[in-house]
Formats: sequence, C-alpha cells, structure tokens
Amino acid sequence: MVRNSVAILTEDPLVVRDCHLNGDEPVAHPRQFTPFEERWGERIDTGFGGTSLVEVDGEKGVGAVYYLINDNENYRHAGIARVEIINDAPTVTQRLGEHGWWWDCSTMAKYGDIAAYRDVNSDYIYVWGHPPKTVTEWPATEYVYQARVKAKDAFELDRYEYWWGRKKGWRREVLKGSEHDPESAVMWGVGQGQVVFSEWFRCYIYIHLNLDGPKVALRTADRVEGPWSEDREIYTAEPINGGFVYAGVAYPFLDETGRTLTIAFTNNNHVQVIRVTFG
Repeated sequence: MVRNSVAILTEDPLVVRDCHLNGDEPVAHPRQFTPFEERWGERIDTGFGGTSLVEVDGEKGVGAVYYLINDNENYRHAGIARVEIINDAPTVTQRLGEHGWWWDCSTMAKYGDIAAYRDVNSDYIYVWGHPPKTVTEWPATEYVYQARVKAKDAFELDRYEYWWGRKKGWRREVLKGSEHDPESAVMWGVGQGQVVFSEWFRCYIYIHLNLDGPKVALRTADRVEGPWSEDREIYTAEPINGGFVYAGVAYPFLDETGRTLTIAFTNNNHVQVIRVTFG
C-alpha cells in the first residue's frame, strides 16, 4: 500500500514521469514518497496528506513538503520533510521533529493540509491549514489558518510566524485552542488547493475545489495574508461514478504571461486537467 507518491511533470500536463519505482513485474509501481516510521508507531496504512512541494534553495536542489499525518481519519499531527534532488528525482531525506512532526493537531492548526506556497515576491514560504481536530462543529471546521517562514529557515520551527488576524498581525507564538477563531483565520470554506501569483492580473490567486460541489473556483488577493475575495467559479467537473472531486493544483510555469492557467484536480482517483484563458 502506498499512501502518497511523487511524479515529475513534463511540458505536457497530461504526461508525467514516474520516479522511485519498485521492482514489481510486469508493471513497476511508485514507492511511498513521505516514509512511515515504525519506531514512531506508524504503519504502512498511515496516511500522509501532502499538499505542495515548495522550493527552499533552488541552487542546491532543496525543497520541503508539508504533510498531515492521518491515522484512520485521526488527523494527529502536521509536519514537514526535507526534500532533495537525488538521481534527478525529488526525494525525502529527513522528516523534522523528534517523532516526525511539529504541530500537535489536538491544539494547533493542521498547517499544510490546505496549501503551501513559496512566494515569488518575497523570501517567505506560506502554509495554510484547517483548525485543530478538536474543532468539530460547522462552520468553525471550515476556517483556514496561516503560518509563514523565510525559506532559508524552513527547517527551524522557532523561526515560524503565525497570523493572529488584522489587528495583531504576525507573531512567533503559535495559535492554540480557542485562539483559532474567525478573527485569526485568513479564509473560510475552501478545499485543498494552491496559490499562484498571476502576472496577468498582478495579484495572488487561490485555486481550489469549493464546498458547493465539484466546481473549480478562484479567489484573489493583493497580499498573501488577504483579504481574499469570494469564489469565482470557472468550471464544473462531472464526478466519475459519483466519486469525490478535490485537490486543485495549478501549473503557472506553463504560461509565464499568466494569460492562461493550467489546472489539475483529482476526480475519483483520476487526475483531470483543464486550461483556463483569461480575458
């Protein structure tokens, strides 16, 4: 069983290059990208919900992946792993934290389960996550909270800052428990997605599948902290066999002018791709 894997995108968004393949015959299969560790009580069926792989040091080929540890729908902890290019493939070389995680999701937000973004206009990496797992009542479950760190400090937990809202701004103290409220949230009602900076519109765009159904939606903001606009729905997917449609991601490097934006999403274990042309 593989709970997450990684592939390398080509210039054609419909074609990827699989890496870290095993020796299965007649068809090789990808190995797990973020490894589970039995010494930490993890098993082969432990889930690692990763969102975005972000650049830390491009010259050295170092990146980071943020993930949510899922033990049979018990979203226990959120963490980060160091990723390096080895044999031309992104490879997890270290999971940070004494037990492979940094944020205890019983009191802290699930940082990284919504999105992660390396800002092209600053030195920062931003990560977003839902509230702690102890928040169980709607609509509070749908708020999203934000942390950031300078890319060079991505593997230093004490260098992270947390968004406490428009009045308090960024602070080193992590939000806990009841401090997760509408004031300290940056968004509400979004699914897993991705942030890009649009050269066409000169603003940030958040791409995701919204809560109203399998609809690809965009939100915009002048700053990564927001305020973010309401959804602009641009495409409705047809669920395959009634399955779940989720996890919108974008490939802005396929058109650096920003006039078009290629977007992919998962539709019942199928990855579908659309291209949006802006007027």
